[in-house]
Amino acid sequence: MKDGSARDKLILALDVETAREARRVVEMLHEHVGMFKINAQLFTAAGPDVVREIVGEGGRVFLDLKYHDIPNTVASACQEAVRLGVSLFNVHASGGSEMMRRAAEATSNEATRLGREKPALIAVTVLTSADAATISEIGIAAPSVEAQVRRLAQLAAACGLDGVVASPHEIAPVRAAVEREGFLLVTPGVRPAGVAHDDQKRVMTPAEAVRAGADYLVVGRAILNAPDPARAALEIVEEMESGRRKTEDGRNNAVEN
Repeated sequence: MKDGSARDKLILALDVETAREARRVVEMLHEHVGMFKINAQLFTAAGPDVVREIVGEGGRVFLDLKYHDIPNTVASACQEAVRLGVSLFNVHASGGSEMMRRAAEATSNEATRLGREKPALIAVTVLTSADAATISEIGIAAPSVEAQVRRLAQLAAACGLDGVVASPHEIAPVRAAVEREGFLLVTPGVRPAGVAHDDQKRVMTPAEAVRAGADYLVVGRAILNAPDPARAALEIVEEMESGRRKTEDGRNNAVEN
């Protein structure tokens, strides 16, 4: 995990149905998490105003719409994401190199035009709900999910994107495949011990994901469905800190030895 507090690296998935519910969650948890993820469900229900409201209140937003279309349409959508003031957003790496290059260029150019910090643009590799059977049935000939994630991560890096979304189990392979300094790994499929996996198939605990090398962890239901969401978020942050300390201790011991 790169510089910054563990809290800053915890992204809460706003998996709710209305702007009113989102507003309530943001108000309750804005001091406990670093960013809020808005997915297709909430964006479709509430529109871009929910993004503007959170950003206007000083919150950071990960716009998780996974753009995947012809290059010109995706480039235009990226410009709009920059205008909304999001901190992080994504495209599907399976859209190919031209689409990703155009997305990266449009993002950078629009941020420069507006005189604001460029949001991080990352690519989705293989969804954490997918497994080997999933990628086989849609005709992907990769020998494994891991191999497909590595391939798409390398493609995203070559196209100038800032990082990828990958499950905790693909963190190490992506780090080995992409050696670029500062390449971000945003990791869903994170569940504290004892919490149901729901529709996620490739999961780790927060401490395990941090130790594996994740930069940001995305957590939703494990916080939102907890009896005390604020406490659940705090415990996850503490677990992330524990994972980081163990990683640093391991590095220090390796240097000393």
